[in-house]
Amino acid sequence: MTARKEHLCEVFDRLITIKNECSCEIFSECGLSDLTMKQIAYLKVIDEHGDVTFSRLAEITRNSKPTVTEMINRFVRMECAYREKSPADRRIVYIRLTEKGRMIAQAEQNALNRMVERMLLSLDEDETELLIGILKKVG
Repeated sequence: MTARKEHLCEVFDRLITIKNECSCEIFSECGLSDLTMKQIAYLKVIDEHGDVTFSRLAEITRNSKPTVTEMINRFVRMECAYREKSPADRRIVYIRLTEKGRMIAQAEQNALNRMVERMLLSLDEDETELLIGILKKVG
């Protein structure tokens, strides 16, 4: 591997490490540092779909209703989610996220925002514009 390529890999590895540190900070703030990627994915799906029922979540995630129910029960115990009956049809139960659940579901975006804030604190205006220009060129 060329020295330039190796150096670029090191820089990006450091950026990924910083983003992961920011994610870990967010999970720690929620008191949940041992969440699995699957659990986080479930929370993201609930957050993205809004009015989601157990059946709909099972369909979206391609899991059985008992599997979804077990996961939601775990989220309720973790204070990440709660059940809410539909006012129009009391037989329909929606899965809602608590503030804690929303924070976890949006942790990836929030971690990225924190990483960018760190970068902005380290770079002056010209360096920031240069970085934006370079990243636009490759992305």
